[in-house]
Amino acid sequence: EVELVESGGGSVQPGGSLTLSCKASGFRFSDYAMSWVRQAPGKPLEWVSSINDAANLAYYAKSVQGRFSISKDNTENTLTLRMNNLETEDTAMYYCAQGSRAQFPALPRGQGTQVTVSS
Repeated sequence: EVELVESGGGSVQPGGSLTLSCKASGFRFSDYAMSWVRQAPGKPLEWVSSINDAANLAYYAKSVQGRFSISKDNTENTLTLRMNNLETEDTAMYYCAQGSRAQFPALPRGQGTQVTVSS
């Protein structure tokens, strides 16, 4: 059974930084691309970033390009999203998801971690 557990969310001021982590279990992590997706209140699910199975190719939504960085540790079964220069528009529930952008939105995902950016 796929299990994805996110952590690291919180409240920050605009311009601040957060690092989200996701611990994966129940599948061979190194065989899968992984993604981060988010959902703001009243808005549809949005794809944020993906990384390939080998962790050497990363992709980003235009809205986060240059500010967010995704990484994948295939020895620790961990997915990470480093978020810098956060904006109020980044406020959302963030989910770790198994699979690539091509499979969005039908990606198995965890319970999520809340990120709130507010002054």
